[in-house]
Amino acid sequence: MMNEKLTLNGFNSSYEDARMVAFGVPLDGTTSFRPGTRFAPAHIRSEFIGLETYSPYLDMDLKEYKIHDQGDLYLPIGNIEKSLERIYQKSKEIVSAGKTPFMIGGEHLATYPAFKAVYEKHPDVFLLHFDAHTDLRDEFYESPLSHATVIKRCWDLVGDGRIFQFGIRSGDKKEFEWSRGHTVMERYGVSSLSAIINKLKGKKIYVTIDLDVLDPAYFSGTGTPEPGGISFKELLQSIHEIKEVEIVGMDIVELSPHYDSSGASTAVACKVLREMTLVAMKNYRR
Repeated sequence: MMNEKLTLNGFNSSYEDARMVAFGVPLDGTTSFRPGTRFAPAHIRSEFIGLETYSPYLDMDLKEYKIHDQGDLYLPIGNIEKSLERIYQKSKEIVSAGKTPFMIGGEHLATYPAFKAVYEKHPDVFLLHFDAHTDLRDEFYESPLSHATVIKRCWDLVGDGRIFQFGIRSGDKKEFEWSRGHTVMERYGVSSLSAIINKLKGKKIYVTIDLDVLDPAYFSGTGTPEPGGISFKELLQSIHEIKEVEIVGMDIVELSPHYDSSGASTAVACKVLREMTLVAMKNYRR
């Protein structure tokens, strides 16, 4: 079930013709500090109209590509398992049709079912993870399904050497210790991304961006702000570097818009959404 009342500006293609399909996931079920991510897709949709569809950075325009906005999933509030199943089924439908899914969260746990669907289609996929937090706990508050365990659940699928983490600056000591030998982690920044992208050329990539990878000075509208993050310019440059690989799925997560009454954080999320979409569309003809 989808809510199709609001449509992202520039996402004008029909589902049948689209190369990429965006869908919103208003999930906020395991947030452990400040809730509010369920409101992110609706705020992004309403504010996206204020953003130009043309990117001067890439010399590309959303209106010139086959991109479809399918609206927001209806999720049963309080039922995590059913919510995750609906995210998985929607992602599976999109990848089975030969299209690239772009999930707009929502809390970070939503990445797991979306990534699982992509992994089943592309078992050789690699994961690029931008975040302030490790998200490598095996359980959090006695649950294996949490925004704090999501990357560990993705690791359960792909194993060692397939997950690359950037901007990490918060987590349990055991998570940092476990990451050695299991994931490739850059703490505090994104300086290693260029070399990693060179190694991954020709590979299939899923990209998940937890927007709290940004310093709160640039992005205060999130449930777990973590000082010491990267700048918006650094994130934008990182997104543009990813154009060198084949993106087969992606998401942005963890905007909690009401913690930034200025609307600036939502504007940041909108611009990240535009740039990621165009980077993923680079190989398709206009």
